[in-house]
Amino acid sequence: MTTKQTVAVLGPGGTGGLLAALLSRSGHRVICLAGKTTADTLRSTGIQVRSRQFGDFTAAVEADTELREPVDACLITVKHTALDAALTRVPPAALGDALVVPLLNGIEHPAALRTRYRPDRVAPAVIRVESTRVAPGVIDHGSPFTEIDLTGDPVPRPRLDALAATLSTTGATTRVLEDETAALWAKMAFLAPFALLTTRYGLPLGEVRTRHRDELEALVAETTAVSRSCGAPADPAQALSRYDAFPASAKSSMQRDAEAGRPLELDAIGGALLRASDRHGVPVPVAARLMGELRAAGH
Repeated sequence: MTTKQTVAVLGPGGTGGLLAALLSRSGHRVICLAGKTTADTLRSTGIQVRSRQFGDFTAAVEADTELREPVDACLITVKHTALDAALTRVPPAALGDALVVPLLNGIEHPAALRTRYRPDRVAPAVIRVESTRVAPGVIDHGSPFTEIDLTGDPVPRPRLDALAATLSTTGATTRVLEDETAALWAKMAFLAPFALLTTRYGLPLGEVRTRHRDELEALVAETTAVSRSCGAPADPAQALSRYDAFPASAKSSMQRDAEAGRPLELDAIGGALLRASDRHGVPVPVAARLMGELRAAGH
């Protein structure tokens, strides 16, 4: 039987709100950290989830504007564009011995977080899910899956296993991976082409993979080449098969942000890819062109 945990969730949006609600429904104590208006809403109404995978339910959570007590883990589920400001809600002294678990896009954030928090308590995770916050405390979970890969090279393995067990109680498919670099690049190699192409052309994945197939294949080849140069094996054929298996209507979170006029995680995804390619001398002409076009469009 899994011990009940206390988990803080920084940023109860599409991903964080879903995980907060699932953890609460599974009997864990959840403290959502957000701005005052959102925190007040969550305290009074809880989190309402509409999910293809888990059904429709409402879960009660605690909420505050800042972490004020030690917890077992703190999930960081804000966008990269809001990360620095959001971290003021999680003072290092308040965390106790908690794991800090960023579920962020990109590959550069673990190093930054380890300058602020204990390096051996920062446990990066990768989540595969399509989930959107449609209003404060209202989450629309559209994908028929929720998959979490938990990692962290300097983190004691028993701590990772314990958190994986906690997350598994929610119904999310959770596993611990040994190689942090490989885990982060596995997500990046899939996400970068998906995000850049759907956002650049304003099309869902189904149309991108047919109308812009050549660019998709070229971008997959570029990202997997950079991934391999960073020490993370990647298989372009496997990546392409995952795009083909995705629902045709799927949109990237970057595309949704562009449609809503929100800041884009362009630097955390495309920028990080270009910086890694420069460091290792791997040419990425398609990625560089798409980044230039997106930036020229004001993103």
